[in-house]
Amino acid sequence: MADTPQSIEKVLSRRIHGWGRGTVFTPTDFLDLGSRGAVDISLHRLTKQGVIRRIARGLYQFPQKHPLLGEVAPSIDAVAKAISDSEQVKLQPSGAYAANLLGLSEQVPARVVFFTSGRARKVRLGKMVIELRPTTPRNVAAAGRPSGLVIAALRHLGRDHITDDRISHLQNILSKVDRMRLLKDLACAPAWLHPYLRSIAAGKQK
Repeated sequence: MADTPQSIEKVLSRRIHGWGRGTVFTPTDFLDLGSRGAVDISLHRLTKQGVIRRIARGLYQFPQKHPLLGEVAPSIDAVAKAISDSEQVKLQPSGAYAANLLGLSEQVPARVVFFTSGRARKVRLGKMVIELRPTTPRNVAAAGRPSGLVIAALRHLGRDHITDDRISHLQNILSKVDRMRLLKDLACAPAWLHPYLRSIAAGKQK
């Protein structure tokens, strides 16, 4: 553990540079270096110096710059991972965002929703809003696995829009292991989805 705010700031800065530009982090990533107060002071100083930027309450980024576009906004996944790691909660992409990630929809939502086992929260990234929406344990039980993403995407599409082409697409992009995992995660999905998940699992071998 560093002894003074100055030494904490130096070690903290080296760690951030080691992670690389574009990284999103929170104060809890540095609590091994000193007290929360000392870490907050160091992050504040680095923000004032322009080394890092504060993107939301408790969220910071080591800025990544494009030669023509300037500062690049942090990725949605980077923000979600930072929050998940910091608050020790599960996050499951849902709705249109889940469908887009799987290539089932070309719609890029302006509001990205994650189901969470934690508290409600909204993070604004320019014109985009990341919303963390508390839900039941079942809706985040498969978080972090492809099956969780498939279940969320198909629930969003609804049975009238789960076509043979979309089933075939999922059969093609999921590995055999991931498709078999769908069967183990049937309990995480509503009953009406089970036939579709079994159909995906029985697809072409990879």
